[in-house]
Amino acid sequence: MRAAQIVEPGRPPLVADLPAPVAGPGETLVEVGAAPVTPLDLLCATGTSYFGRPRTPYVPGVQGAGVANGRPVWFATSAGMAPGDGSMAQFAAVPADDLVELPAGADPVAVAALGLSAVAAHMALTWRGELVAGEQVVVLGAGGVVGQAAVRIARIAGARRVVAGARSPAARDRARQAGADAVVALDTGDVAPLAARFAEACDGPADLVLDPLFGPAAAAAARALRRGGRWVNLGSSADETCPIESSTLRGGSLRLLGYTNNELTAEQRAASIVFVAEQTALGRLAVACETVSLEDAGAAWLRQAAGAASGRIVLIPGAAS
Repeated sequence: MRAAQIVEPGRPPLVADLPAPVAGPGETLVEVGAAPVTPLDLLCATGTSYFGRPRTPYVPGVQGAGVANGRPVWFATSAGMAPGDGSMAQFAAVPADDLVELPAGADPVAVAALGLSAVAAHMALTWRGELVAGEQVVVLGAGGVVGQAAVRIARIAGARRVVAGARSPAARDRARQAGADAVVALDTGDVAPLAARFAEACDGPADLVLDPLFGPAAAAAARALRRGGRWVNLGSSADETCPIESSTLRGGSLRLLGYTNNELTAEQRAASIVFVAEQTALGRLAVACETVSLEDAGAAWLRQAAGAASGRIVLIPGAAS
């Protein structure tokens, strides 16, 4: 079979002919149809992540979509986090517990592109953030995959207004295309003007902030929250620290909540993936993405790492180069 392979940490994968995997006890063989290049893949392959240096060579890909036993499935792997191979190949042997059967009509490329990023958006909004219909939501990092999904999912959940924050002009365009009612430019690290922008964009105090950024943008968005409002942090792509003032937290009786997909049960994750797949089938949930042949995995990997792709790159095994 053809597969992408990390031979040396810190370098892009090389595409090679490898023996097809054989499913062991408790595993299922999946014919891979779509494998996204995600930030976690890039991080693991550096050899400097909190998972440690991966055992090489290995096939990267922490998630994907394909066919198992004649049925469409989404699946997760521990590639790069533990010994073993992942989704960036024509076939993958996957623990049965990490397979989720997809509903009829689901687009495997769309599901692969959204994947665990959409799970994070969905569960951070609804399970952790307790979003209810009629509330106003602020979504930071709204040009990324998590943010685009969050804008759409907030709307599906009945939010009355969704205000997005994004850093680059391209990211702000993606947030608008996702359906944000207003988009705030996060082009300064000064909290005060950012807070003024959020206040102007919101229709009164916001109920919930979804924050994959942290840093000054999160401190500014927190000022837009109503008394007792919720701020769910699920990342730190802008900064590991945040210049939030104690008076903002105490004066508003705000709730600051942390979120990680790692806390989900297998049942929660599966239910969220099915929700995501159902919404793609209905045409209500999508994210900017581009498909690339597996044969071009190395160049695609470098473009995704450099932020030069038009959206999330999804590798297609067997596609023409």
